[in-house]
Amino acid sequence: MCKNVVRIFVIILSALNLGIAQIPNQYGLTIISDLQKLKETIREDPNKALVPIKDYVPNIALDIKYATAQNVFYTQLYKKPAALVRLPVAKALGAVQKELNAQGFSLKIYDAYRPYSVTCQMFEILPDTLYMGLPWQGSKHNRGIALDLTLINLKTKKELKMPTPFDALVYAAHPEFMKLPQEVIKNRELLKSAMKKHGFKVDPMEWWHFNYVSNTTFELLDIPFERL
Repeated sequence: MCKNVVRIFVIILSALNLGIAQIPNQYGLTIISDLQKLKETIREDPNKALVPIKDYVPNIALDIKYATAQNVFYTQLYKKPAALVRLPVAKALGAVQKELNAQGFSLKIYDAYRPYSVTCQMFEILPDTLYMGLPWQGSKHNRGIALDLTLINLKTKKELKMPTPFDALVYAAHPEFMKLPQEVIKNRELLKSAMKKHGFKVDPMEWWHFNYVSNTTFELLDIPFERL
């Protein structure tokens, strides 16, 4: 009996040392919160690298709302502004930017990778099951494959008119809502079309939220920006 217990204990320790075993959280989700574990997944698949968008997307504009208190939560959720995504997402975004630049426009990023703990904090402040990321599911932002963004004029740097401001939790934010001025619909459809062409899918509730479509399983992450 004792020998069996020792054998099981050794197996568990070995798995932990190899980075194989992880303890699910209260919702049964397996979340990477250790930088070394993230590096292990990247060694196995370089596409899982979490990279700065600016390194792959020329002249991208950043307006990271959650690094300030000027957001729907009236709370600074990030200690510093950062815009990170998985490597294939950054490359695809670079292709979108190239196409838009040729038309006189540019992307502006509101949010990208988001630590899982921030998703939980958001839900605690605003427990809405329609628009908020759900702690018991995790968000694609937590996986590094989701973006919140808009369009700006390349010369003036001003945002194009869109259906609503960012994070407006209203029906008009739905990407198929049509009771809008033609100029606004045109701008929204330009953004949707460019993103879709390069592998992104718009969220059904938010015109500004796009998810990268991939067959790769990207793990949920809860690593603060300061450690990346």
